[in-house]
Amino acid sequence: MAHPAQLGFQDAASPVMEELLHFHDHALMIVFLISTLVLYIIVAMVTTKLTNMYILDSQEIEIIWTILPAIILILIALPSLRILYLMDEINNPHLTVKAIGHQWYWSYEYTDYQEIAFDSYMVPTQDLSPGQFRLLEVDHRMVLPTEAPIRVLVTAEDVLHSWAVPALGVKMDAVPGRLNQTAFIASRPGIFYGQCSEICGANHSFMPIVVEAVPLKHFQDWSTLMLEDA
Repeated sequence: MAHPAQLGFQDAASPVMEELLHFHDHALMIVFLISTLVLYIIVAMVTTKLTNMYILDSQEIEIIWTILPAIILILIALPSLRILYLMDEINNPHLTVKAIGHQWYWSYEYTDYQEIAFDSYMVPTQDLSPGQFRLLEVDHRMVLPTEAPIRVLVTAEDVLHSWAVPALGVKMDAVPGRLNQTAFIASRPGIFYGQCSEICGANHSFMPIVVEAVPLKHFQDWSTLMLEDA
């Protein structure tokens, strides 16, 4: 959960998000070093009155500042491609959930259970309980087991939406007539908040996503209770 004035990312709750945080720090360090070098060169050129013929016209320097950016781009591109393939990898999911975007709420269908399906609406401000977050809490949370591969099928019924949960490192567009899929593993129990990340209309900011990750035993109890109520 993000907090006011937070500068960094949320704490990672999935292996993919941990990789994304590591890549962010890696790329940020490279950008910091480049910025420092460029700033030093600018300050040195502005403050000094000395010139050197071998610096102003040097084949060696031209070779260095041509090859060095290529090496830096490779150092950024290789980890980026690795994470990109990791995010697309879906191996034997233990549970599949279909998330359907509507104007302006989400519907969830647990496709491994015939009768578990529900709509998830934002809780109005006047109905919030103490400790609940305004514009983020929903009446029915998406409950999932921890430490299990989860596949989420994402689509929309009317306009473009986007199913995104930052702490899990998940963001997938919901396109009408198209079924996209993404996968993640919740590495620890907790409640993780997200929102629709596509400008889908007037109430775009009022269709939050809440994922509640619980141990497998608690998920089995919850699924049994949902089947009994169906």
